[in-house]
Amino acid sequence: MDVPRIPARLPGALPPFDLPLAAGLLAGAVAAISLPGIVPVPVAIALGLVGLGLLLRRPRWRCAAALLFGTGLTCLHLAAAMQARLPHALEGVDLQVQGTVVGLPRADASGTRFEFRVDAAHGDAAALTGRLLRLGWYRSGPVPAPGSRWALTLRLKRPRGGVNPGGFDAERHALDRGIAATGYVRDVATNRALAPGGGVDALRAALSDAIARAVDAPEARFVQALAVGDTRGLDDDDWTVLRATGITHLIAISGLHVGIVAGFGALLARLLYRLVPGLGLRLPLPQAAALAALAAASGYTALAGFALPTVRTLLMIAAALAAVLLRRAFSGAQSLALALIAMLLADPLAVLNAGFWLSFLGVAWLLWCLPQAWRVSPLHALLSAQGVSTLGLLPLTVWFFGQASVAGPLANLVAVPWVSFVVVPVALAGTALALFAEAWGAPLFALSAWLMQALWLLLEPLAALRGSLVYLPDASPAAFGLALLGALWLLLPRGVPGKPLALLLLLPLLWPARLQPPHGEADIVLLDVGQGLSVLVRTRQHALLYDAGPSYPAGADLGASAVVPALRGLGVARLDRMVLSHGDNDHAGGAEAVRRVFPPSRSLVQRREPQADETPCLAGMRWTWDGVAFEVLHPPPLFPYFGNDSSCVLRIETADGSVALLPGDISETIESRLRRMHPDALDADLLIVPHHGSATSSSGAFIDAVSPQLALVASGHRNRFGLPRAEVLARYRRRGIALLDTAAAGAVHVRLGGGVHVREARRIDRPRPWREE
Repeated sequence: MDVPRIPARLPGALPPFDLPLAAGLLAGAVAAISLPGIVPVPVAIALGLVGLGLLLRRPRWRCAAALLFGTGLTCLHLAAAMQARLPHALEGVDLQVQGTVVGLPRADASGTRFEFRVDAAHGDAAALTGRLLRLGWYRSGPVPAPGSRWALTLRLKRPRGGVNPGGFDAERHALDRGIAATGYVRDVATNRALAPGGGVDALRAALSDAIARAVDAPEARFVQALAVGDTRGLDDDDWTVLRATGITHLIAISGLHVGIVAGFGALLARLLYRLVPGLGLRLPLPQAAALAALAAASGYTALAGFALPTVRTLLMIAAALAAVLLRRAFSGAQSLALALIAMLLADPLAVLNAGFWLSFLGVAWLLWCLPQAWRVSPLHALLSAQGVSTLGLLPLTVWFFGQASVAGPLANLVAVPWVSFVVVPVALAGTALALFAEAWGAPLFALSAWLMQALWLLLEPLAALRGSLVYLPDASPAAFGLALLGALWLLLPRGVPGKPLALLLLLPLLWPARLQPPHGEADIVLLDVGQGLSVLVRTRQHALLYDAGPSYPAGADLGASAVVPALRGLGVARLDRMVLSHGDNDHAGGAEAVRRVFPPSRSLVQRREPQADETPCLAGMRWTWDGVAFEVLHPPPLFPYFGNDSSCVLRIETADGSVALLPGDISETIESRLRRMHPDALDADLLIVPHHGSATSSSGAFIDAVSPQLALVASGHRNRFGLPRAEVLARYRRRGIALLDTAAAGAVHVRLGGGVHVREARRIDRPRPWREE
């Protein structure tokens, strides 16, 4: 008797939600964010529909179909997110809006910074309704309570940041966070509070204050971070220790902690069912445990203020628990695939976030390498998991952060179980009790702080060890890909041949070639430090920094946030000399931050009162490095300090006679003096435009005397001074001189030798969908 053959897939059935489908969606999302710009919406819709149709009609091709669908879906999200940003016409004008303070405001001596969700506006500002803004309220502005509603007058701009080697991508971060605009609150009488603080953020603030009262010591900052995600008490020194020991992921409410809390929720449900067995007649234990885990994770995510990393973790947990609630038997790999698919369908832009990759790849490595880790001893499982995580995630850590914690594996062996299974449960128990009565939670808050401080006493000396944290130059995509392949090879089962050779695949990432210029030539990098100046000059074996960018009392120190990361990203090991052209903040404000990390062998400065370890920069100073000659042309000895006009003018000449001129902020008066005193020294191939393109500089006679092939302008996007002036740029263009401005080009890297050659204008040559033109 012939038995009818049952097809593997019934007609009309949905394709399986498995790893090939998840991998295709992931590849599509990565492809979309790797494009140089925004794909037109009709094209994105067409890609999505073709992918969806192929997925439904040809399930065997689901990986390719998901790639097309994922690309189209992510492109649509990108287009929508960029469209949601502040309209260009509203930049720099006063806007009256109403909205709610989101999260926990950060207040210091310079003012308050906070996020603000607009819920009402009139006129042109109505375009901002529903948008999230990042604001500063400076001078004597009040500190708005979390969750409070305000009517405010704002001055806004679209998210924008410097584009430098090794630097933080502020525009990418704004897209990931959903920030539509940044700006500040205008100091006007119409600003007023509409409603007091309320909601989850107000509860978080109240709990944070309760912790501070219970732990009247600096250790309270750790409990505040772990219990309610309040990291405002952590200072730069704390973050330095956390980075050096590789445990940044444990502080504040991390995805790991959300998962652990979900586990505790499931454990409590099982305990309740043991105490009351009859509950199983109403709801089976597996489903009850899954619901309890989801509820516990949701509550903990709320305590974090629904921060994106915790929301994503919650979504992953919900997807994994769906199999239990639906009474399906899923393997670990299937659960991971389902969570990844759910995440990418809900928020494909999650791939912009490093935490997304670290979370999913970390779980994937553990599932693949240690599928039966729970069967062995806890110590063996911990050691194995730490080894797999360290090696498997090393390429991602270097790619995203440009650093590797040598002390991290050892620190995590102690810190992960201690924080996750000791400190956090105690802090959360205190939080739960404090919801009923503050006095009930106080002893547990104090105990949690003591437990964390005990760990901190071990971490601080570990972080202080020389070489505990290694910074690495920017990695190329090829080096990153080879390192991932090397990690995969090393984590293959025992007996796979050639594992020592896999270490060679890690070398391009961990020991990259340092691309210094040849002997007799120089590389010059004009960094993108906003409305300021910082120039790195490198010869074969030496490095000089000319100016260090600004430092703002109410904002960032560009020396720390732009110059230092750029030096690391370019592989600079030391500074042989720092030249501060003059003492104005936009040139010298970031110097101290740079010196703390890269103490120069010698400092040449021009300012009213040089420090003890500084040498006045005076005309006539000369030195030669690796066949490249340096000479100071201005100011002469005994020249009084006149600010801009006292700028140290530096001339650089390569072995073949190519010349660069760095004139600081000199005016036409000093330009004229230089033409008289050094008529034969001004001719140059490269000129850093004096005073950022101010109308008081760049006289026609000076431009003719220098006659550069290329002129570089250091300016900030939409700066309040209106620099560079249009008439100044016109003078250069009339003479056929090529111009590049950091505001539009980002950091500019040129090679001086055989003339001047632009190697990279970073914003232009590395376009991204989220970057403004």
